[in-house]
Amino acid sequence: MNWKSEILAAQQRIAGYAQVTPVMESQMLGDPIEIKLEHMQHTGSFKARGAFNTLLSSDVPPAGVVAASGGNHGAAAAYAAQTLGYPAKIFVPELAGPSKIALIEQTGADLSVVSGEYANALTEAQAHEAKTGAMQIHAYDAPATVAGQGTCFAEWEAQGLQADTVLVAVGGGGLISGALAWLQGARKVVAAEPETSCALHAALAAGEPVDVSVSGIAANALGARRIGSICFGLAQGITSVLVPDAAIAEAQKRLWQAHRILVEPAGATALAALFSGAYQPEPGERVAVLICGGNISPDPL
Repeated sequence: MNWKSEILAAQQRIAGYAQVTPVMESQMLGDPIEIKLEHMQHTGSFKARGAFNTLLSSDVPPAGVVAASGGNHGAAAAYAAQTLGYPAKIFVPELAGPSKIALIEQTGADLSVVSGEYANALTEAQAHEAKTGAMQIHAYDAPATVAGQGTCFAEWEAQGLQADTVLVAVGGGGLISGALAWLQGARKVVAAEPETSCALHAALAAGEPVDVSVSGIAANALGARRIGSICFGLAQGITSVLVPDAAIAEAQKRLWQAHRILVEPAGATALAALFSGAYQPEPGERVAVLICGGNISPDPL
């Protein structure tokens, strides 16, 4: 697949629907860090890009769309469907938490909360798809989703990205797939995952996608049990690091203290890789971090 052309087409397709999110420079760690504030995207995460690209490039059936999500993707899929006039059925696990569940309910989507984790919600969504003929919007392992997420990095380069290395948090792999598909080795991409939700790290170690147990403070956004096949194919040879929950919480706190930026744990995970020393840049290496989600729970307001 020609990912560059797919991402450029997606960028044209979703223009006017997805936000162009701001970038900034921070000196929280001394040396400048470039940051893209993708938590300011519609519904509080990058997921709206992939959802809009999927719907705008598809013939949506009368049954509408269905999506399984830890929370952020469900909100994005529901928002995109509402914006474009399609009915949406969303399945989320209980661990999505009350703030993300409320966010989805605000879109008017038909929401079902299921017991267990993301994988259980996906099973229910697949059953709904088979029963009704609704179109599945996969959270991460679909070309249209990956191309949509890739627009984030095309946009960042157009905004003047200078970094040698870009750190990206990983759950199921849609966002980092977009980064790898767009950047194609022009910049180093580092995968950052929580120690207790690390589907990509485990897959790279095993040489194939494998099931992992999922827990920790970022599980409702980065809690995929198995990495997507697209991501596994694109991620061969990349640097993958793990960060503890304590470092993620510290990165959240430091972002608030330094810049009054409030993000969910997943949104701070890539930054936590720097704070914790899980990733240590070489002298003179220019580093960038993507802040991917802002749906903190409980909702502070």
